[in-house]
Amino acid sequence: MMPKRLKVFLRRLRRFFLTTVIGGIAVVLPFTILIMLVRFIVNFFSSILAPIRPLFPFSQGVAEWIIDLLSFAIVITAFFMIGLVVRTSFGSRMFTRFEERWLMQLPFYSVLRETVRQFFGAKKTPFSQVVLADVFNNGMLMTGFVTDDELGNGYITIFVPTGPNPTNGFIFHVPEQRVRFVDTRPEDAMRTIIGVGTGSAILFKENEK
Repeated sequence: MMPKRLKVFLRRLRRFFLTTVIGGIAVVLPFTILIMLVRFIVNFFSSILAPIRPLFPFSQGVAEWIIDLLSFAIVITAFFMIGLVVRTSFGSRMFTRFEERWLMQLPFYSVLRETVRQFFGAKKTPFSQVVLADVFNNGMLMTGFVTDDELGNGYITIFVPTGPNPTNGFIFHVPEQRVRFVDTRPEDAMRTIIGVGTGSAILFKENEK
């Protein structure tokens, strides 16, 4: 019979091997899907632009390279335009609804989204975004910090510190349309809270997001 310690060791080794392999797949698979998707889109546009290949006074190899380059430029431009639309409040709401209804139903989409966001640094850390929130929908604005903007229901969770002691405060789940994202550093906003409102003009700059 196999010794008990050896059985335990082999069981742990097998568990370690499986979890490590699965972890590697979870990281590599989303990027593989992303690369395949981009390549598919580029090839799609290349096939559309193929009829204009004879217009280039170059060899066939150079003409194909130019077509691929144009296709890649079109894809990047399309991604850029989509990014511009999503940055607006209307575009963000529309994409959130589309994502909740359709994209989240796709296999591995959530894993792909989180992996890409972490890789490109797109995922915000708590308290990194300053907001002015109309919590009670009466025109009165509160200085707060976003703690979670991925609730998936049109709401954003914010923390509103109290002054002059910002370690205390209130947590609100506010509709996105009542939240104004402000281009102010968190430490500057925190100074206005500690100073019980002193210097709040920086929160009302014209270059709001």
